[in-house]
Amino acid sequence: MTQPKILIVEDEERIRNFLQRGLSFDGYTVEIAQDGKQGLHMHEEFGPDLILLDVMLPGMDGLDVCRRIRETSNVPIMMLTAKEAIEDRVAGLDAGADDYLVKPFALDELNARIRALLRRAPASPPQIFRFGNLELDTGTRQGQRGEYHFDLTIKEYELLELFMKNPRNVLTRDLIYDRVWGYDFGRESNIIEVYVRYLRQKTEQGGMSRLIHTVRGVGYVMREESDA
Repeated sequence: MTQPKILIVEDEERIRNFLQRGLSFDGYTVEIAQDGKQGLHMHEEFGPDLILLDVMLPGMDGLDVCRRIRETSNVPIMMLTAKEAIEDRVAGLDAGADDYLVKPFALDELNARIRALLRRAPASPPQIFRFGNLELDTGTRQGQRGEYHFDLTIKEYELLELFMKNPRNVLTRDLIYDRVWGYDFGRESNIIEVYVRYLRQKTEQGGMSRLIHTVRGVGYVMREESDA
């Protein structure tokens, strides 16, 4: 059985060597890149199954590298960074990352997250979800309501898809954290509220009625006003 291939894009030699030794010992085929441009080249040449990508790289930073890769590939990307503020995590996820791990971290946790990303099922064939006059195209990752078309960031799309797959069902905050972000930002975080607000702005253009409603103390539900 062919072992998964992991590309490490990290400019700090100590961390790069630590990751290479640890992941090689666990049976992964590992390649390394020392900066963003080399990382892009190695992505094309090496064809990794997963990328560990440092945010703070010389020249082209990790966010730019992530965006460039996302133009042509859905390879799982885990961002590695010393920055732990919520806005930094959001920036990484919006750039297209699938996960975000703050340094310093334990190798056991890194391995668990790698296994989780590699277990994800291949993408399903494109389809269109519909709820009322709202449509979500999984192929283009764009939304439409009536005559209004709108683009979505990575996390906006994943959150809207979750609502569209579960119409009229109340989704708890814990479930949303688990399905969209994959881990908890912290109970004090308002990240869900922020992204619900983004979706409301896009789905309520032109005075359209509200579809994503707050269930106080519980979470959110997608329903039409007539369902109340």
